[in-house]
Amino acid sequence: MKKIFFLSILFVAVSCGNKNEIKQVAEISCGQCKFELDSENGCSLAVRLDGKAYFVEGFKIDDFGDAHDEHTGFCEVIRKGEVVGKIENNKFVASSINLVD
Repeated sequence: MKKIFFLSILFVAVSCGNKNEIKQVAEISCGQCKFELDSENGCSLAVRLDGKAYFVEGFKIDDFGDAHDEHTGFCEVIRKGEVVGKIENNKFVASSINLVD
């Protein structure tokens, strides 16, 4: 009985720990060029989740190729990707970004 109680407590603790984590397909692009964000200077990676754009921490705009490539660059096109992370201080702190297009 003690083992079941302990496992129940452990399960609840683990499931509560990731409540703020976001995992969804989102739009990814340059915050300044495509999402009209202006709180940073220069081109920076951003995601748009549920209609709101956030700059990304944890990944750089050129981590996925040349940001100014005519066909795939984030300063030229908006792409889609599965993102995992949290919103902290009005930024998306990404632990994973996988492009899906």
